[in-house]
Amino acid sequence: MALDGILLNCILAELEDKIIGGRIDRVYQPERDEIHIVIRQNNQDRKLLISASPNYPRIHLTKTQKSNPITPPVFCMVLRKHLLGGRIIGIEQPHFERILILSVEARDELGDLSVKRLIVEIMGRHSNIILVDDKDLIIDSIKRIGEGISRLRQVLPGSSYNFPPSQNKHNPLIQDEITLKSILGMSLDSKRAARIIFDSFTGVSRVTAQEIVYRAEIDNTKVQSSTEDSYLGEGLFHSFLDFFEAVKRMDYRPTILKDESGRPLDIFPFPFYQFPADLEEHYNSISIALDTFFETRDRIERIRQRTSNISKILNTNLSRAQKKRGILLDEYEKAKNADKYKLFGELILANLYQIPDGLDKVELVNYYDSDGKPIEIPLDERKTPSQNAQDFYKKYSKAKNALVMIKKQLKDADDEIQYLETQLDNLEKCTEEIEIQEIQQELAEEGYIKLRSKRKQPKGSIKSKPYHFISSDGFDIYVGKNNTQNDRLTLRTAEPNDLWLHTKEIPGSHVVVKSQGQRIPNTTLLEAGILAAYYSKAKDSSNVPVDYCPRKNVRKPNGAKPGMVIYDNYKTMYVTPSEDVVNRLKRI
Repeated sequence: MALDGILLNCILAELEDKIIGGRIDRVYQPERDEIHIVIRQNNQDRKLLISASPNYPRIHLTKTQKSNPITPPVFCMVLRKHLLGGRIIGIEQPHFERILILSVEARDELGDLSVKRLIVEIMGRHSNIILVDDKDLIIDSIKRIGEGISRLRQVLPGSSYNFPPSQNKHNPLIQDEITLKSILGMSLDSKRAARIIFDSFTGVSRVTAQEIVYRAEIDNTKVQSSTEDSYLGEGLFHSFLDFFEAVKRMDYRPTILKDESGRPLDIFPFPFYQFPADLEEHYNSISIALDTFFETRDRIERIRQRTSNISKILNTNLSRAQKKRGILLDEYEKAKNADKYKLFGELILANLYQIPDGLDKVELVNYYDSDGKPIEIPLDERKTPSQNAQDFYKKYSKAKNALVMIKKQLKDADDEIQYLETQLDNLEKCTEEIEIQEIQQELAEEGYIKLRSKRKQPKGSIKSKPYHFISSDGFDIYVGKNNTQNDRLTLRTAEPNDLWLHTKEIPGSHVVVKSQGQRIPNTTLLEAGILAAYYSKAKDSSNVPVDYCPRKNVRKPNGAKPGMVIYDNYKTMYVTPSEDVVNRLKRI
């Protein structure tokens, strides 16, 4: 996200309305490069967040709560000394740069009124928060910049404040027609036009420049040139003017751009036409939009990190289970030869007095064979024929017992593989931290991980909720996101005559359609089947088999793992997962 001059101007418009005239009541510094200022205005407290983070510098009103260090940092103490009790008398954005200046009128040590300025520079890794006095001398800054860091510009207490070096760009709000046309006339195509706008005007990010060009509907194959007699860039010229006329009017409509999974990608002062409208979410307040953007981004990032760790554990155990299954299959193939050992023993005993001692093999007629073909039997020459026969009976007995054990172990391995694959599928559906906690708790109870705290959640604590859709016919459809939700949804929430669906022998969600005593229409049945297939491991497949039956036909065997059930008297339909269908269904 690039917080450019236009978005900063949008923030300025809101701050002028919300905090001008307000008094600074409290100052905190919860992070090394972030301060929170509580401002009292019209009997209402508003918290101003200012961050000089190299990755996401910003300034906006917030409702975010963060813990503060026991000992306030030095810069926090300086701000408290000079700003507490002060009144905010003005906010400005000089030269449409990525800088906001808050002027605060407060009493100094002698009790006289003086004006201090808090300068917020939003400039990527060079962002800073600087407090200066009425003579523009730096009192302190959240980042002190000495000569060892920058030879061009030092930011140190006692030195004069100077604006960051100019890049010789034009202010887009005050350009005359001739200058503007001469700049835009250098465009050769849409890519070049966007580059020129970005390089020539202050406060314009690359994506904003691309938006201005997009609105001009420039044809890349037919370009404009300032060397021609007639100016061919009228579309770009008017697009530029129209865009910044909206900026001058402060006709803002804050917008968050998201990807198809709901992850926030960027934030704009207006809807940007270059992106699909269904991926944009609009807000009445830029502060609420920014709060939502960063809270959602941080939550998704935390979920990604936590699911990544769990995913590694699951994949490690899955590889181990699959390896074990391979070994068991090899042993199973060997154990299947048990009948051969019994045959060898019987043939030796039937011909016991015809076999001399000391042979390492013998060829005997196999009277079990319809053609009476001879069969060669290996012998231990150190043992008598009778002892060899007993050895073969022992091998037969051992292989037969092993076959029973291997079958059981193979089933256990298959169940474990299915369980681990289901949990990996569940991780991909997690959208809330509580859902991850439920998976962690379950894996701890199953012995796959160890939790620092073995304490279970108290009764009445917040539980995660499954997806809730409304079908085209108005029926409620619920989709579990993890095993805990699946068990709760199927075994507790669903009524006996509700419809239950699950992908056939494929890890996936339990899906329940609430029937409300009515017959479920075919349209709702198909939509529920598509949801079951979409929220399964077969999401990217076609013709996915989905079993369905009344909930009363589903039961959980004693000792079964979470999320595991058996069912009977079911039907199967084949559907192809469709993201369009899922997005079209109303979600609550």
